[in-house]
Amino acid sequence: MLSSLVKADRLASHVGKKYAPFYEFIARTLKSQPGDVDLHSATSISGNYKTIDDLPGPSLATTAYWLFVKGYADKSHAMQVEHKRLYGPIWRSRFGPFDVVNVATAELIAQVIRQEGRYPVRTDLPHWKEYRDMRGQAYGIHVDTGPEWYRIRSALNPKMLKLKEVAAYAPIIHEVVSDLLQRVELLRLRSPDQVTVKDLASELYKFGFEGISSILFETRLGCLQEEIPTDTLRFISAVNDMLALSEMVLFFPRWTRHIFPFWKRFVQAWDDLYDVGMLKFNVCIRDAQYIISILRGDHALLQYVTVHVGIHGSLNELQLPSGQQIYTTSNTLSWTLYHLARDAEVQNRLYNEIASVCPNKELPTAEHLTRMPYMKAVIKETLRIYPVVPGNGRLTVDSEVIVDNYWFPKKTQFHLCHYAVSHDESNFPEPECFVPDRWLRDNPSRSQHHPYSSVPFGVGVRACVGKRVAELEMYFALSRLMQHYEVRTEEGAPSIHPKTRTLLIPSKPIDLQFIPRA
Repeated sequence: MLSSLVKADRLASHVGKKYAPFYEFIARTLKSQPGDVDLHSATSISGNYKTIDDLPGPSLATTAYWLFVKGYADKSHAMQVEHKRLYGPIWRSRFGPFDVVNVATAELIAQVIRQEGRYPVRTDLPHWKEYRDMRGQAYGIHVDTGPEWYRIRSALNPKMLKLKEVAAYAPIIHEVVSDLLQRVELLRLRSPDQVTVKDLASELYKFGFEGISSILFETRLGCLQEEIPTDTLRFISAVNDMLALSEMVLFFPRWTRHIFPFWKRFVQAWDDLYDVGMLKFNVCIRDAQYIISILRGDHALLQYVTVHVGIHGSLNELQLPSGQQIYTTSNTLSWTLYHLARDAEVQNRLYNEIASVCPNKELPTAEHLTRMPYMKAVIKETLRIYPVVPGNGRLTVDSEVIVDNYWFPKKTQFHLCHYAVSHDESNFPEPECFVPDRWLRDNPSRSQHHPYSSVPFGVGVRACVGKRVAELEMYFALSRLMQHYEVRTEEGAPSIHPKTRTLLIPSKPIDLQFIPRA
């Protein structure tokens, strides 16, 4: 029996490694099975509209050829661009029972968003719902839909999206940035040449994790310490496992759960997330100051969510601090520093702006940031070239929709091809070039682009609720790193391109030299 389990586990591992890019590609595109589409009701629609059957697009065999023969399994972002060139701005993709409509212009994305209804749905997450049902937990903002999702989101918006509220987190973020600076200094001095920091993205991931966790849990997790605490390692591991296994669990049939270990590990990852979250929550509620602040109505984020969402609902929100926001912070800073190291002119201009607003390495404030338009342009340009999520989804639930000259029924799954749109020459001339000036007002090189041509945080009521916090983390970290260091590439270092692993990440470790400024 034991040997059979070992063999099954090894087989599952082999299958997972071999076919992970394929599963991830499908999951990135779909993440839901929209159900049966009723095309017969099209006859009730007035006008001469085409239907989903009239759309061009690749067959399943053609898609498999692109993924495994042409090598796009980990470059589905680039496949968006190629398929747009082949099939036009709107096309259909089919994967067995899954049926997806891809839209790849800013105007078509805008048409989808404008018809998304009051309670828009990105995609269904049946396996996340199943776990919460199994454990008797509230769904939370990532899983809930309809009026309950709207209630939670409406409660979070004032605390997460108002600049005045978010600015209150500045002291916490600066504390974490100080630890990042110490970590960078330690790593560069340890290196053989005493300037190079290897695999910068992994260090910035720890920074992003520590930053948002410090805000959410109101305590430090120790991600940037030399010896990371056991509970923190467990939490980080659980987040990574949950995100990785989520793709596998979605596409393996339920009957395989007794053969392959993916579902069991997925459940264990969520259990660990909840256990550590509950541990941190219990530490907080034992603090008398926590109770006093609730009674006064002067809530920090954890207290605020607990009051307005509920204990279990708040834990479900806090279990995912490492989701898109952490990768937004870490990946965007990694790519930004990579380009700054390769473009001395842009880096010097950025440094001069920061030094003029915050002389003598003064700690920047939220007010200082309003006088740093070039730094904001640098971050915007990075997010345009490397959107953290190369594509997003919308599942029509409230009504039929018209996009371009096509009619689509309820339960149509749309894939919004953000990467293809933000790399469109009609919006951004020389789209592969790093040109922060294109975002500056009254600049000759400013692009006259469509408002939906680059929306890295999403748009509408489903836009990323952590956008303001992520921006503040990136601005503070980048400005202080520039105050202390000039960044350079190693001599002869090759160019690094992105790859898709659900999110858009560097295909190789980013190694940079940090030269102390006088």
